[in-house]
Amino acid sequence: MPKKRRLLWQLYPSYLLITLISLLAVTWYASKSLRHFFLEQTASDLEARAHLVEKQILKHLNPLDEKDVDLLCKTIGTRASTRITIILPSGKVIGDSQEDPARMDNHADRPEFMRALTGPSGTSSRYSRTLKKNMMYVGIPIKKNSHTLAVVRTSIPVNAIDVALKNIQIKIAVAGLIIALFAAVLSLIVSRRITRPIEEIKKGAESFARGDFECRLPVSNSEEIGGLSEAMKKMALQLHERINTIIRQRNEIEAVLSSMVEGVIAVDMEERVISMNRAAAHMFGCNPSEAQGRSIQEVVRNTVLQQFVTNALSSQEPVEKDIVLASDGEQFLNGHGTVLQDADGKQIGALIVLNDVTRIRELEKIRRDFVANVSHEIKTPITAIKGFVETLRDGAVKNIDDAERFLTIIEKHVDRLEAIIEDLLTLSRIEQEAKREEVVLAEGRIKDVIESAIQVCEVSAVAKKIGIELSCPDDMVTKMDAPLLEQAFTNLLGNAIKYSDEGGVVRVAATQTDNEIIITVRDQGCGIEKKHLPRLFERFYRVDKARSRQLGGTGLGLAIVKHITQAHGGNVAVESQPGKGSTFSVHLPRTPCSDHALT
Repeated sequence: MPKKRRLLWQLYPSYLLITLISLLAVTWYASKSLRHFFLEQTASDLEARAHLVEKQILKHLNPLDEKDVDLLCKTIGTRASTRITIILPSGKVIGDSQEDPARMDNHADRPEFMRALTGPSGTSSRYSRTLKKNMMYVGIPIKKNSHTLAVVRTSIPVNAIDVALKNIQIKIAVAGLIIALFAAVLSLIVSRRITRPIEEIKKGAESFARGDFECRLPVSNSEEIGGLSEAMKKMALQLHERINTIIRQRNEIEAVLSSMVEGVIAVDMEERVISMNRAAAHMFGCNPSEAQGRSIQEVVRNTVLQQFVTNALSSQEPVEKDIVLASDGEQFLNGHGTVLQDADGKQIGALIVLNDVTRIRELEKIRRDFVANVSHEIKTPITAIKGFVETLRDGAVKNIDDAERFLTIIEKHVDRLEAIIEDLLTLSRIEQEAKREEVVLAEGRIKDVIESAIQVCEVSAVAKKIGIELSCPDDMVTKMDAPLLEQAFTNLLGNAIKYSDEGGVVRVAATQTDNEIIITVRDQGCGIEKKHLPRLFERFYRVDKARSRQLGGTGLGLAIVKHITQAHGGNVAVESQPGKGSTFSVHLPRTPCSDHALT
């Protein structure tokens, strides 16, 4: 690629070259014209001198007197500083102002002589072998009665003309040099005047390219450069507006993508990641900026997703598929794939939208388990009641002892059904009141509520020789619904007593931080395996179903605790290890949150 030159060094040499060529051409033409002019003037002068000599020579030609002719030539030639030669029509020289005619050659072949014989005059410039000089010759015929008697030839050296021309040429050259210097300076000024606004416009364009659209372009008197400057200003304004629009749209798109809980991935036709939002990056545990430009196989090690991306690229219709990620537990994703097109409608890749439906799948499973559990919980006593009723009908009613025993069992199952229904109604009431913000919260002491719950559970604790230790400041207060909160602590204490061995200790402690109050119930029971902890507060969920029913639980106690705590704007948590007991924690806000304001 040829090296680029500045516009100044393209314009300036061109102007300078044009000026020099013009000066040289004018100098050459002037020199030629002057030489021609001088030669013409000299020829006219020589012809005039020849005419002056003509009448004087004519007296000595008829009759011919060669000596007088030669003497007259020498006399007039010396005075006129002109060489005068008289030549007969035969070419014989009979007189010459500078040489002896007798020793001169015949001049019949001389051009000026030949022209003079046939015309009014003859002119010639040539080197004279006689005088060893460049000479100009002019010859005119001397006639009498239309008869040519002789030819008068006048001549002078051309060297004088050359000297005069040389002096004139020197003066022209000096003047030309001065003009050339002036033209060079003027060309430089003109070139700079042309290139400076263009350079300023170039700097302005570079500023525009860097994003500085506040740069001011020069104002030029030139229509073309001024028009270019105005066009650049308009272009900069339009670029600024379009770039701002693009940036605003990009920021809006990025904000939308970043705010989306759905994962969004755009891939090209080679399955390389074009873009990935934060939700998708969180799903796959990667960095969005690092994932860009890499293949989907490098970013996500999941064959189902990779095949889904391949199908989305090859299909012209939207595709859908459920994808399971197994990193920290199973994560269920519902994927939607569609073709990604450019402005011309050409396919450039595929857009993958991933919805995290893990919570929905878990809720569906919980719902199925709940339906199965509640059906089992209700069906068991109903089946038992139905069986004993049929037994009584078959004649057992006549046996007083059997009838009494059967009725006691039926009563037990009816009480169990009543407890289940009562707990379900309690849960429903708590949920509805919390939803409608009808839970009335009043300021009260935590210690009073815990002590009331301990009194309720004291009988069962004494029966198993279990001690209950309480650690709670007297001045710890919060806004609460005392009966509901007492029921929650009663359920926690009841479970702690049920699942603790005889002679154990249940410890209840209340502490507070800047933001919340924490009440913990710690037992020394058998503990719970880690896999059961996430589902422990679900309705009818049992860790040990047989033992739980044997102890008389409905499977709804911890669910009630969770909803009562949520109604107070708090939450409940559990920590447990098999063989080391369990610790249930109720977290309440020190001030009621706005979602549960007093009504």
